[in-house]
Amino acid sequence: MRYIILALFPIMLLGSCVSNKKFNELDAKRASLQDLYEKSSSDLTRTQRDLLACQSENRQKDKDLEHLRAMNEKLTHNLGEMAMLTRKEAENLQRSLENIQEKDLQINALHQALTRKDSITIALVTSLKGAVGVDDEDITISVDKGVVFVSISDKFLFRSGSYQINSRAKEVLAKVAKVLESKPDLEVLIEGHTDNVSYRQGELLDNWDLSVKRATSLVRMLQTDFNIAPKRMTAAGRSQYVPVSDNTSAQGRSANRRTRIIIMPGIDQFFGMIEEELKK
Repeated sequence: MRYIILALFPIMLLGSCVSNKKFNELDAKRASLQDLYEKSSSDLTRTQRDLLACQSENRQKDKDLEHLRAMNEKLTHNLGEMAMLTRKEAENLQRSLENIQEKDLQINALHQALTRKDSITIALVTSLKGAVGVDDEDITISVDKGVVFVSISDKFLFRSGSYQINSRAKEVLAKVAKVLESKPDLEVLIEGHTDNVSYRQGELLDNWDLSVKRATSLVRMLQTDFNIAPKRMTAAGRSQYVPVSDNTSAQGRSANRRTRIIIMPGIDQFFGMIEEELKK
């Protein structure tokens, strides 16, 4: 990415040979590429920081585990010298050793499963940002606690008070659906959110109804237009009760009116990863 930006500088220096319009186009493209590079660098830095924290925690766990192993080895060595040790006590000690070994396997399996899950999440975010783009203020893609969020402003998706999806939004959903189609093991939760202004019109009774209807509209389009398996999807309405901004201003209410596509590994899939690691 840095090479692409540097490659634009010689073109910018030829101002006498290039029209102002062409110069402005190239400068805008350079700025867009610079923004994309900075956002990608920020994502990478955050991921590396999280990885270092996990590695530090794992090193501490490894030290604790080694300490327990040393204690167990010492107890095992002294077992034959403990003339007063009863058979039952010896059996209890053996079970404790076996439990520690089992815990060790479970910890390693969980660590490996989490590492695989993080790799899947990073790949998914990269695919989504590449497909959808990151230069539209109405669409944001983020990661929180290993879950990928695609948040789309309702002014981009729907007309005011409506749950019919705009044709422009359909183009973006087609790009999201293409990524989802390539990740058939991931589950999708669609959440509708509103502001706190009371709404009632026609069959819609309140903000609960509106948020649910908007979520089901997206689920239905992903299923019927883009062949995303319905068993992977859940539609949910959150009404006005999970705001991301203050509802006292028009700007805050606009931010709260949104629909989120939440993409995550299924519970069965995650535990399947752990089982695979335990078998290894």
